[in-house]
Amino acid sequence: MNTFVSIWIKFFFLLTPFFVLSMFLALTQKLSEKERRGLAVRVTWAVVLTSFALFFFGNALFRVFGITVDAFRVGAGVLLFLSAVDLVRGDPSSRAMPQEGDIAVVPLAVPITIGPATTGALLVMGADVSSAAERAIGCAGLLAALLCVSGMLFAAASVERLIGKQGLIILSKLTGLVLAALAAQIVFTGVRGLLAA
Repeated sequence: MNTFVSIWIKFFFLLTPFFVLSMFLALTQKLSEKERRGLAVRVTWAVVLTSFALFFFGNALFRVFGITVDAFRVGAGVLLFLSAVDLVRGDPSSRAMPQEGDIAVVPLAVPITIGPATTGALLVMGADVSSAAERAIGCAGLLAALLCVSGMLFAAASVERLIGKQGLIILSKLTGLVLAALAAQIVFTGVRGLLAA
């Protein structure tokens, strides 16, 4: 149970839910509540499919490109740290640009929810899994985190009313601090593995 909770929390912060919610609200200002919910469903499906593909096929990608997991850890950790700095330093919703057409997959699913840093971290976390039981717990934790983010998108207007725009900015910055610590741990593990090889 402790492992599941730990994985769930890691994935939840990795998905930067408050940043995603800020961007979702900024990009859907002109949509009705019904249209927002329909968009939230499409974003959820796109994010679930992308996340599980990355989580399951990390090792295959590493073999194809001849990259060691530890080398990828260092690279993914650095990218994740840069994303964390971005979250801490700025108001993410201010970067939203008006979009035309369906924005569920691009930009909301990729790259807003599943950006380069999240992609790297999901590949590394999937590659770390060695047994079927660990993979099942990892999948359950990832699914729980995705459902939490999806729930926030469904209730976007209510969440915004509850905590306000400033509240979302503050929570995004706090998420950035957690991501920075997670990035440091990923880089440390990667460097330690490379030195031990």
